[in-house]
Amino acid sequence: PRCPPGQALSLALVAALWGTTGPWLRAGAEERRGPRGLLEELRLLGLNRRFLLPFLLNQAGSLLFYLTLASTDLSLAVPLCNSLALIVTLVTGKILGEDIGGKRAVAGMLLTMLGVSLCLAGAEGAAGADPGADPEADPGADPRQQELIQGSRS
Repeated sequence: PRCPPGQALSLALVAALWGTTGPWLRAGAEERRGPRGLLEELRLLGLNRRFLLPFLLNQAGSLLFYLTLASTDLSLAVPLCNSLALIVTLVTGKILGEDIGGKRAVAGMLLTMLGVSLCLAGAEGAAGADPGADPEADPGADPRQQELIQGSRS
């Protein structure tokens, strides 16, 4: 499955929206103090623009993700968005002064980027492969595979 540039850009935008809004949502939600009922909590969060704006941007990312899934391979879109969102969340949290975990977080980000690279490389490699191709029609096909096909037809 190949990911065209427009879809890749949409998935990167989703990851950016999800990743940047997480730390801002935490910061906006921390302003409330003390236990409250559900309706009171919803009212206070709904009136708090430091919470509401990141929440709406996060939901816009979810909507874009949903729309992008209609034309993107699910096995590529989900890991790509979630892993990139994690990296963006850590970077945004660091910028906002959150403790992101030091060297272990950096190692995790590097491993995540390696995983995303492997995922994309695998998708590019699979784009040229046609699992439904007839080996007989392919002169470069494995001769043993051609023998098996010939033997099964006899």
